[in-house]
Amino acid sequence: MTQLTWKTHELTVGELSQRSGVPASALRFYEREGLIHSRRTSGNQRRYTRDTLRRVAFVRSSQRVGIPLGRIREVLALFPEDHVLTKDDWARISECWHADITERIEQLENLRDHLTDCIGCGCLSIDKCALANPYDSLGEQGAGARRLLKSCC
Repeated sequence: MTQLTWKTHELTVGELSQRSGVPASALRFYEREGLIHSRRTSGNQRRYTRDTLRRVAFVRSSQRVGIPLGRIREVLALFPEDHVLTKDDWARISECWHADITERIEQLENLRDHLTDCIGCGCLSIDKCALANPYDSLGEQGAGARRLLKSCC
C-alpha cells in the first residue's frame, strides 16, 4: 500500500482507490456523474484533493442506506467543490433523507409481508400476485403469466 504523508495534497486515482476502498472504475464513474472532481495534470492524469476522501465516504455511506446517486448529486451540488463535508453537514442531510428512508422501509415491510404470496418470476402457479399484479387485474384475462404470454407472441 502506498503510504501518504501529511504533506501529500493530491492523490492519484490509484491512491484514492486504495485509501477509500473504492475501485478506480467507480471513482471515474463518480467523477463523470459529478459526485467528485479532479484536476488534470499536463499528462492528463487525474489528481484529487485529499478532501475527496470524505466525499467518497459520503457517497458510499449514502448508497449503503439506499439513497440514489441522483439525490446524492443534488445534495453535493449545494456545497462548493472544495467544501469538506462535516459531521454537521451529514446530520442536516440525513434529516432531509429521513422521509425517503422511512418510505423505503414501509415499501420493504410491505414486500416482506406479501412475499409469501409471490413464488417467483411470472407467478406461474398462482392466480394473484400482490407485488407484480396488485388486485389481480391481469387474472381477469385468464390463468398463467399474462405478461409473459403477451411478450412471447
